[in-house]
Order: sequence, then C-alpha cells, then structure tokens
Amino acid sequence: MIERRPRILVVAGTRPEAIKVAPLVLELRRYEAQVETLLVSTGQHREMLTQALSAFDLEPDLNLDIMQHGQTLAEVTSRALSGLDRLIAETKPDIVLAQGDTTTTFTAALAVFYRGIPFGHVEAGLRTPTIRNPFPEEFNRRAATLVTDLHFAPTQWAVDNLLAERVDPAAIFRTGNTGVDAVLSIAGKVSHDWFPEHKGRVVTLTTHRRENWGEPMRQIAIAARELLDEFPDLLLVVPMHLNPQVRATLSSVLGDHARARLIEPPEYGRFIPLMRRSALILSDSGGVQEEAPAFGLPVLVLRETTERPEGVEAGTAKLVGTDRALIFTEAKRLLEDERAYAAMAHAISPYGDGRASQRIRHIVLGRLGIETPAVAEVLA
Repeated sequence: MIERRPRILVVAGTRPEAIKVAPLVLELRRYEAQVETLLVSTGQHREMLTQALSAFDLEPDLNLDIMQHGQTLAEVTSRALSGLDRLIAETKPDIVLAQGDTTTTFTAALAVFYRGIPFGHVEAGLRTPTIRNPFPEEFNRRAATLVTDLHFAPTQWAVDNLLAERVDPAAIFRTGNTGVDAVLSIAGKVSHDWFPEHKGRVVTLTTHRRENWGEPMRQIAIAARELLDEFPDLLLVVPMHLNPQVRATLSSVLGDHARARLIEPPEYGRFIPLMRRSALILSDSGGVQEEAPAFGLPVLVLRETTERPEGVEAGTAKLVGTDRALIFTEAKRLLEDERAYAAMAHAISPYGDGRASQRIRHIVLGRLGIETPAVAEVLA
C-alpha cells in the first residue's frame, strides 16, 4: 500500500487573507514531493479573494462558497463552521493553517479544535486594548489563540502579547509578516502606469472597516475632499470596497469632485503599483499599514486603535482616527513639510524581511517530521 504524503490545509476567506497566505502556499508547494498542500476558500469575500489569488497564479483547491447577500455575522460564522467541519472530516489533514483575524480564521481554528487536529495561526499575537475594536476581528484573533498549537507571530511585540497571555513559549515563533513577502514578490513581477496624464501628486484612500461605516466614513471622505480643495495638484484615488454601504457613503461625498477617482478594487498586482505611485496613503486597512512602509510611503491610519503599533512606534504610520479636522491637518502637514514627510518615509519598516513564509514552512514541515532548510534569523 502506498503511504500518502502528510496533508496541510491552508484556509482563507477574504482578500487580505488570500494575499498573506499566497506566498506561504507557494513556499509549501516547493516541497510537494514530501507534503500535500491544499488551499481552501470559505468564500467569505468571493470575487475579491479570487482576484487577489490570481496575482500569484493561484486558485483554491476547495471552495465552500458560503457568501450570501446581506448575511449577518452569525450566519457567516455558522455557515463557515459547518462547512469547514465537513471539509476537514473529508480531507483528514495533518495540520491546518489560517491567517489573521477574520470570521474565517476563527471558525477554522474552532473546527480544527473540535476535530483534535493541530492548528497554526499565521500573524498571531496582534492585540488592541478592547475586544470590541476592531469588531469582530479582535475577538476572532483572541479566540483563535486559545486553540492554536503553533503561533506564528510577526514581530517581537506580538510575541510579548502572547507571552503575557501565558501562551507556551515553545509554541511561539517570531517569523516576520507574510504580507511583506507578498508585497515584495508582486513588486518585483508587475508594473502598471497609473494616471500618466496627471503630473501632480496622488493620494490613495482605502476605507472599509465595519466600525467606520456611516458617519465616521463620511467624515473621512469630507477630510479627503478638503485636501483636494487645498492642494490643486492632488489627485485622490479611492478603490471602493464592494460593500454597498461603503460605496454609498464615499460616492455621496466624493463622487462629483473633478480630481477624485472612485475606482473598482484593483487586482493586487495593480494595487501595488498604485501605492508606489502615491505620495501618501490614508487607510483603515491593517495590510496597508504593513505594505506601504516597504516602499517608504507614509500612512495615516483611519482608526482609533491599531493592532499594529510597531509601525506607529517606528514612525512609518500615524493614528488619526476618523476626526475630519485631524485627518486634514496631519495630511496637510505631510504634503507641505518636507522634513515631516521624510521622517515618515525613511523610517524602517518593523514588519520583516520578506522571508516569513520560509520560516513558517520550516516549522510546519518540521512538526510533520520533514526536515527542510532553515532561514537565518536576521530580524531586527
């Protein structure tokens, strides 16, 4: 009888997850003679996940396709949990990996725990002071920690958070962030000439988080419009999340401005050149906080709290929340003051060296009894 290779399931459901697991899946598949790696999509973000994976020439091996229009968090959670439980029973993996803080990640961790299978959490240890912000992501990652066997922490701050919660030190591994792996990989492969007709500066705005829906997002959009009125050379680019509520808010404030470009979410391979074309990023995205510093781009974080304080401490990002006046003032300062801009642009990114996937591969395959080359530990 032929003995089957050990099997790894890598679970993702949203666009950010897809981006951050893609380099890990590719790295694991370098060892396909020794281990089978299956990429599973819950379909939490159906179109956006597929689009993100295509930048890496990947597509899901298995798709639960749980997304339904207008579904509640409870419905997403129950559908993902039951679907993943069935899939795990059918595929019988030896270890399951998931990334981040989404409902997909939480349900994957819980389903794996129920089945008694080892679970590896990529981007473990991120925390904010309150479990309700960001909602529901802070709960998701804290809950996943309780049932995780291998904690892949991106930074020393994340390691320290886990140690403070009495996680077994032997189960914690500082790896860097796979998001840096992804952005550097794509930057080296693609090019796109965004807005060649515009000779001035570009500011990119991304906002989608649930806690910013409604009036906070309207204030963000008003601040962005005021920047356009203040600086005639600016072009504002707004990749719009697919959520109808997000689109309605942004369109109502910015849709009629001659120098605002409200665009469909670009493929990841095109979004990276858009970031590089930008002079400044305004964003409530966690991933953008990690990606932009790789290109020396200042980020104003449109949130009251962040689970990525390393960037703020390093000077690559600044928390401005959703207060219209503060967003405008801080952005104006960076666009006018060359020294202030340079201080943020030249700060050193704290999120890793682009080899997180290799470190995780070495640890996961080692857990399965497969020896592969280690990565020299050069993280600052």
